[in-house]
Amino acid sequence: MTAAFCLALAIYYEARSEPLAGQLAVAEVVINRVDSERFPDTVCGVVWQPRQFSFTHDGKPERPRHEVWGDIQALASDILDNPDDTLFHHGATHYHATYVRPYWADDLELIGRVGDHLFYIEGHS
Repeated sequence: MTAAFCLALAIYYEARSEPLAGQLAVAEVVINRVDSERFPDTVCGVVWQPRQFSFTHDGKPERPRHEVWGDIQALASDILDNPDDTLFHHGATHYHATYVRPYWADDLELIGRVGDHLFYIEGHS
């Protein structure tokens, strides 16, 4: 799998119904994790790291079928080709949907909301 394909899968399964800003914010979390010493150093390594993204361990095959798949693949390629032009540079390494409260949320600093996701950086709020 290529980095663009792995990033596209993450955007698709985690944020396909979000506005562009939400899709970019999710992609940036993946990129920020690649740049962090605490996570794998490749996009595919980050995306497929066990139990980090819900779509990777839900038991369903990864077969994107929604009409936005082509657009998301193009977005993922653009992000990897031009990261300074497409990302927010907010530093988030974690996020979750607004309707859940993961155990780790209290240990990180909430930095904002984009669409239906809350974004965090390491540190204490």
